[in-house]
Amino acid sequence: MRHLMTPMDFSTKELDQLFDVANDIEKNPAKYAKACEGKKLATCFYEPSTRTRLSFEAAMLNLGGQILGFSDANSSSASKGESVADTIRVISCYADICAMRHPKEGAPMVAASKSAIPVINAGDGGHQHPTQTLTDLLTIRSLKGRLDNLTIGMCGDLKFGRTVHSLINALTRYDKIKFIFISPEELKIPSYVKETLQDLGIEYEEVIRLEDKIGELDMLYMTRVQRERFFNEEDYVRLKDFYILDREKLDMARPDMLVLHPLPRVNEISVEVDDDPRAVYFKQAQYGVYVRMALILRLLGIEVC
Repeated sequence: MRHLMTPMDFSTKELDQLFDVANDIEKNPAKYAKACEGKKLATCFYEPSTRTRLSFEAAMLNLGGQILGFSDANSSSASKGESVADTIRVISCYADICAMRHPKEGAPMVAASKSAIPVINAGDGGHQHPTQTLTDLLTIRSLKGRLDNLTIGMCGDLKFGRTVHSLINALTRYDKIKFIFISPEELKIPSYVKETLQDLGIEYEEVIRLEDKIGELDMLYMTRVQRERFFNEEDYVRLKDFYILDREKLDMARPDMLVLHPLPRVNEISVEVDDDPRAVYFKQAQYGVYVRMALILRLLGIEVC
């Protein structure tokens, strides 16, 4: 039995196989419509979510399976003081696989250590968000045709952004990757991430102005400034609109640059950008369903011929 806690739990070869299945699902959805008949997915979300929870549920329904779970800690026995370890022991009696989101770093790992079914980390605090990373990698590979030889800009909240940390971690295994980190001083990429890149000999730059580097990028990964990670409202208000990608800035970019965003967006991407072919964040959300379908099949050991 395998779990998914970080993107590094799968080798690059295994990721390629997973993405091949996801691309086949995109082309031949009917072929997979009954693959998980009789199987149940539990979505245990201790923290609010729209895209991740619904995409997991859509993925299982598309595979012919069923779903159960909760979307808020207050609607679960966690509100009575039940531990994550006890919750997953109970969930293991009801479901075949579980996707868990939790505000505390490491909580899904605790669940996996006590679980009788595969557990997928659907986001733990500011730490990891591996299925978003799989979504991002599939989007890049499908639209760029490769996962190497890329200059990637990360813009916005690089301090608390778990999607950013997960994606950087995953991309370190590919050749000729260069990162450009674009953030205000208060939201800079953590030092441990930079130390890892230095140890691996991976090139990176840190800048404050998006306009200074957007013309060099193969891909721009925009992130929102996350109100829920701030300890005071004043700091959030001061930084929330620090970056806004608009038509004027996008005109400085290469014609084949991709703009990704894990969503939800607030003000960091102007709606006037949505119709630009380089803006692929809604396609990215669709790829999230395909890759989660492929992941469920993989962790349940189901092969579709």
